[in-house]
Amino acid sequence: MARKKSGGRREPKFEGRSSLDGLRLSRTDRVGDSNDYEDEDEPPVRTSRREKPEPSREGRPRKGRAAAKTSLRKRFGRVAYWSVVLGLWAMIAAVGVVVWVGAHLPSIQSLEIPKRPPTIQIVGTDGSVIATRGEMPGANVALRDLPSYLPNAFIAIEDRRFYSHFGIDPIGIARAALANVLHRSVAQGGSTLTQQLAKNLFLTQERTLQRKLQEAELALWLERKYSKQDILELYLNRVYFGSGAYGVEAAAQKYFGKPAKNVTLFEAAMLAGLVKSPSRLAPNRNPEGAEKRADTVLAAMVDAKFITPAQQKTAAAHPSFAVKPTGAGTINYVADWIGEVLDDLIGQVDQNIVVETTIDPKLQSVAEAAIIDELAAKSVKFNVSQGALVAMTPRGAVRAMVGGRNYAESQFNRAVTAKRQPGSAFKPFVYLTALEAGLTPDTVRQDAPIDIKGWKPENYSHQYFGPVTLTQALAMSLNTVAVRLGVEVGPQNVARTAHRLGIASKLAPNATIALGTSEVSPTELVGAYATFANNGAAVSPHVILRIRAADTGKMLYVRPPDPGSQVIDPRYVAMMNAMMHETLVIGTAKKADIPGWYAAGKTGTSQDFRDAWFIGYTAHLVTGVWLGNDDSSPTRKATGGGLPVEVWTRFMKTAHEGVAVANLSVPQTSNPISDFFQSFSRETPSAQPLGPAASDQATYAREPSPGAGRYGQPAYPARGGNTRPPPTQASGRPEADAGLSGGGWLMDRLFGR
Repeated sequence: MARKKSGGRREPKFEGRSSLDGLRLSRTDRVGDSNDYEDEDEPPVRTSRREKPEPSREGRPRKGRAAAKTSLRKRFGRVAYWSVVLGLWAMIAAVGVVVWVGAHLPSIQSLEIPKRPPTIQIVGTDGSVIATRGEMPGANVALRDLPSYLPNAFIAIEDRRFYSHFGIDPIGIARAALANVLHRSVAQGGSTLTQQLAKNLFLTQERTLQRKLQEAELALWLERKYSKQDILELYLNRVYFGSGAYGVEAAAQKYFGKPAKNVTLFEAAMLAGLVKSPSRLAPNRNPEGAEKRADTVLAAMVDAKFITPAQQKTAAAHPSFAVKPTGAGTINYVADWIGEVLDDLIGQVDQNIVVETTIDPKLQSVAEAAIIDELAAKSVKFNVSQGALVAMTPRGAVRAMVGGRNYAESQFNRAVTAKRQPGSAFKPFVYLTALEAGLTPDTVRQDAPIDIKGWKPENYSHQYFGPVTLTQALAMSLNTVAVRLGVEVGPQNVARTAHRLGIASKLAPNATIALGTSEVSPTELVGAYATFANNGAAVSPHVILRIRAADTGKMLYVRPPDPGSQVIDPRYVAMMNAMMHETLVIGTAKKADIPGWYAAGKTGTSQDFRDAWFIGYTAHLVTGVWLGNDDSSPTRKATGGGLPVEVWTRFMKTAHEGVAVANLSVPQTSNPISDFFQSFSRETPSAQPLGPAASDQATYAREPSPGAGRYGQPAYPARGGNTRPPPTQASGRPEADAGLSGGGWLMDRLFGR
């Protein structure tokens, strides 16, 4: 135990600072090998920190040159190595891109020149083509049949090196890239004619890198499969020239009214210039821009030595003027409407078809002129910017449709798509509901202020005439009577009546429905009025009669005959026709006049003069006119009895020229209202008053209405009794010789409704 303790660890002890004085480290005690020193007896010479031993002068240059050579060899080796590696990866990436692009293309083995997309020809009642939809290709023309300057114009401006490249032109791409860099914009394109053909045949117009790569691959394929002449001929027959025209034949016919083989040098240059921007440079839209671009093409042809400077000067001195293309103008609204319903009738259009329509080209021109001329003359005065017109037969066949004043500026079809408040033009549905509820045209109701839960509708003139008949109230468009009738028969019943007659829009069944606050489209409103002209039979507005295949003549669709279901009792039809006839005699549409024809109708003006309507009809035609603004801004007091009646009268007079007179169904009894007002007028009645023949007249028994005395006034007697005219106010009334009809005192208070 004692040894173990004595052999234990002993810690050194230092007795103060002096005990370290004898401690010294020898050379062998230092870290490192003693052989580092050449002479063990001599310690190494110490140098100061600033002084460093210089290397041998003799060995320094030899060692530096060798190191430099070694470094240079290493760097070169690394560059060569990485160049090879990157080159291999670039090749792999390029192959991968080609494979990826090719995988998104149709099989090269199965590629064929595709058929032209289907063309839709729309013809009128006279068999003439009034519009074309889809593409409008002309017949394929052979390159040998065209004047040489026509294809040369395209080569000069689009692809100068066409005959020397292999589908892709690297020189042209480099030149275009340099020009774009210098101009800091896209000044030139590098696509060849072959690439453009590949794009037109197989690809979309999207601007993406993938599409450009696909275009390049297809261009190489086309160059391998077809000759240069074949490619150029395909290009000229497939390139797009704007306005739906594909190929030089269609473009020459559309813009110059002649076949492609007869175009002049300047016209050829104009066609070649169109390819850059068909919509912007079309000669029928931008003749100045088209001529300027044609001059550029002529200069390029001189530079390419295709023509001489003398030929250029001669061509520029005789520029071409575009002809008005077939089917231009408002007929395009009809064409758009047809395009919307084709899928429902025959499914997807996959072949050229001919659509036979109910449109009368002559009436379409008259309707277009009536709308455009009226707006041109009075749009500023009345702050009216747009208009629409729909004309159809009593059976619903649309003869003319104008969806706006300028199709090029706005393709929105206001005749079909737009929905506006009809105002008082909706009132016939209220009065028809009242007749079906047991009232008669001679039933009396009070024209006086009314308050319905705080709503206080007023007449246009802000004056009231006391007890009036329903015929008077409708003819003079008295709002208070219409509202009273609507509440009396029930707004829900009024809405049902309107829907039964063909109104498809949603109607709010409240008290305001009597004043036409629910929006409808002109086409459905005119179709509903057509029921009155069709003796109460249901009417379905339509424009397509037949559709046939253009190539084979196979009939694809034939409109089935209308079921002819009766939606209004003929007795009430006769009453309504007679009541609305008074609107043209003593009411708000006195300007409407068709000599020799018995006509009826109703005006309408919405709140704040936002919409002005007139829908009128004869036994031959039903026509509705709407005028207003697209943003529903108020007009300057444009009323239904003003501009719309003027447009309607101009159109209907022409539409009835040379047509055998037919008559509407009306009651046999004479109308005491017209007789009463004419007795106050100094105008001489016509020697041959308008009206239907006796054989066409319907009859109805005028029995007292259960509600005739509801407002304190008895009903008018049916026949031969004393009729009591509506009371008039003495204050403000002109002298008696002014008359009450023909623009007298009463109508001056009521114009516009």
